[in-house]
Amino acid sequence: MPVTEPSRRRPGRPPKVDGSRLATRERLVRAGIEILTEQGFASTGIDAVLKRVGVPKGSFYHYFASKEAFGHAVIEGYAAYFARKLDRWLLDATRSPLERLRDFVADGKAGLRRFEFRRGCLIGNLGQELGGTHDALRDPIEAVFRDWQGRVARCLEAAIAAGELTPDADSERLAKIFWIGWEGAILRAKLVRDTAPVDLFTEHFFAGLPRPTPDTRNTR
Repeated sequence: MPVTEPSRRRPGRPPKVDGSRLATRERLVRAGIEILTEQGFASTGIDAVLKRVGVPKGSFYHYFASKEAFGHAVIEGYAAYFARKLDRWLLDATRSPLERLRDFVADGKAGLRRFEFRRGCLIGNLGQELGGTHDALRDPIEAVFRDWQGRVARCLEAAIAAGELTPDADSERLAKIFWIGWEGAILRAKLVRDTAPVDLFTEHFFAGLPRPTPDTRNTR
């Protein structure tokens, strides 16, 4: 049998990447985000994801060893997507820091209405569903919440620097309060199919922020 010389790639050119493999995995994760957000982890079968993407079951297990491994990938995918969304609002230099946070709230309310209150927050949904039963997924979910809290805390730190909040405001604690209240408000909004719970929470959150007085405005 003749020996053929291996093909040579031109210097400086990176090896080809199997784009179809990456695309199929991304499509599965994206479908998982959509379906799990609406139906939950336990209620979602692999067949529903495969039907949405249009690939055979063997393809699923080519990319994911188990449904739990798929859950990890979905959490990572949603976390990356939502981090970009947060940055889009919270790092907008054309708006003051507290206006950025209000803009994020307005976008969240619009998303609830756009999807007719079916979706809400995937991480919040999974945390409620799996927090007490799936140890392997609990830590990744909590890590996502901590990341989101950190982003809001940095926005509140910017609000302190801009004089919108008092110099002694505890940005970390306020960020935790925001996310605990936000997730609860989103859950209740889905239940009643109305943004009123979100409005009530955010009204009280912003009203309770420590605002500077004329005596403290320029102390930092």
